[in-house]
Amino acid sequence: QVQLVESGGGLVQPGGSLRLSCAISGSIFRYNAVGWYRQAPGKQRERLGTIFPTGPTNYADAVKARFTIDRDDDLKTVYLVMNSLKPEDTAVYYCYAREDDGSDYWGQGTQVTVSS
Repeated sequence: QVQLVESGGGLVQPGGSLRLSCAISGSIFRYNAVGWYRQAPGKQRERLGTIFPTGPTNYADAVKARFTIDRDDDLKTVYLVMNSLKPEDTAVYYCYAREDDGSDYWGQGTQVTVSS
């Protein structure tokens, strides 16, 4: 059974940084793609970026100057590093993994609140 567990969310002041983690069952290379989304209250889920087994990471234009996706294959963990956070970054952040057959798996989400 595929499991993704996010952690690292919390309250951060505007301008601050936060690193979210997504622990994934099995090797990251098992998946066609792994990435991050977020969903703010009253808004649709928004893609942030996708990392592939090989090749460059793909980022949404809205966050590519401030967010970075890293991975640790040994720890089977994908990270979302967020810098220069703004109140509008407040949302529940989700990681997902996609298998070759197109099946998507999602974590439970972790809340990020940017406020002074």
